[in-house]
Amino acid sequence: MMSTTWHAAVDLGASSGRVMLGRVGPETLELKEAARFPNSVVHLPDGLHWDVLGLYEHAVQGLAAAVRETRDDGGITSIGIDSWAVDYGLLKGAVPEQMSLIGSPFHYRDERTSRGVEKVHQQVTFAELYRRNGLQFLPFNTLYQLAAEDQDLLTLADTLLLIPDLLGYWLTGEMLSEQTNASTTGLLDVRTKAWDTELMQTLGLSAELFAPVAAPGTALGKTRSELDETLGASGLPVTLVGSHDTASAVVGTPLSTPHSAYISCGTWGLVGLELDQPAVSDASREANFTNEGGVDGRTRFLTNVMGTWLLSETLGTWQRRTGEEQSLPELLEAASEVPAGRVVVFDVQDPRFMPPGDMPERIAQLCSELGRPAPETTAEIVRSIVESIAQGFADALENASRLAEKSVDTVHMVGGGSLNALLCQATADRSGYPVIAGPVEATAIGNLLIQARTAGTIGGTLEDIRELIARTHKLTTYQPRS
Repeated sequence: MMSTTWHAAVDLGASSGRVMLGRVGPETLELKEAARFPNSVVHLPDGLHWDVLGLYEHAVQGLAAAVRETRDDGGITSIGIDSWAVDYGLLKGAVPEQMSLIGSPFHYRDERTSRGVEKVHQQVTFAELYRRNGLQFLPFNTLYQLAAEDQDLLTLADTLLLIPDLLGYWLTGEMLSEQTNASTTGLLDVRTKAWDTELMQTLGLSAELFAPVAAPGTALGKTRSELDETLGASGLPVTLVGSHDTASAVVGTPLSTPHSAYISCGTWGLVGLELDQPAVSDASREANFTNEGGVDGRTRFLTNVMGTWLLSETLGTWQRRTGEEQSLPELLEAASEVPAGRVVVFDVQDPRFMPPGDMPERIAQLCSELGRPAPETTAEIVRSIVESIAQGFADALENASRLAEKSVDTVHMVGGGSLNALLCQATADRSGYPVIAGPVEATAIGNLLIQARTAGTIGGTLEDIRELIARTHKLTTYQPRS
């Protein structure tokens, strides 16, 4: 094995993207940010879209910065890409290496997705879908989006690629569907981890539209020669990682015991367990738990709980009202002093909180419907949001343990939410489990370490990888209080 190697992770989130550099070795795991850039919703007459061309340009420029950073220290050994799930681009072209994007990829929060749900369920019941794909019901899953898609565009398209696969194609000219992200489409067989062509046929989708499925650790290809001048390097290897950001985040979570649960907390809180086999019982389906693909053939048994989206949208609402930027640390400090009697716990899973908008007003509306007093001051609203998210996490942890028939003794929280001490402590208090917070950069770490393992710099199982993370990163433990 080599001593250390540099790797670049293109990590795309729902509100921002970045290129992270990692120097990895058997006893080394060091990260630095090479570039950060915004990722904003684009409002067009036909709905909400992603600026995927802008994201690609930012990613290329970020990779160029990463090349410059490492030029005097051996350079970049490989590149990996991860992003959110379910959204896709449609491509058309006679030559695979020169296909054109048709239109602009829709945002999963666009209202069109609801049109596809009824259409799909008229053809296949949700119970049958769950048996085949193991996915919880989310109205924006790819198969529902495709049912709502302009059928003329689907007829015109030659290939569909999910967002990280699309960027990988633009970098290399090669097309593959990475397995962990493909598992979120609803069109992958939960057991065989191959495309469910029978289901595609039932839904009127051509199997030829989908690129072959490949596992994390597969070499996608090398960067195109046309990018040499921009990148400042030629033929950089691009490796498939857990391209669903939660798959990479779970790799990057230093699960400390065989009975550890995880919460990957950002815009969403992904709460669950890592299993060897999917759990597709009727009870799991009714509880809306999902079985998504993990790295090394593992299953991510989890459910989506509304995460820091509620906080960020609330702060955004106040900023729009006052014209002044809100300080989250100051608000959290004030929220920590709110008396228990002024805390209102509400259901963060209520559908009204899904679209962008005035969250404080929606919280007040929900409280009014329930005949309960609404939080009034900014501190009370923030504290109520934090405690409500924590209660959502606690309920999900209890359900995950029951449904998977696996006891839980520790909870690991990673991602941006792990910096929120108030949320971590509230989760420990409400769940009754110790919460170990960190690392914040779990997604980038998981991305980088799978690259390093593929390159031969490190070896071993996911457990070995996680021990390296625990040895090289400071973690904070929050004990539950009575």
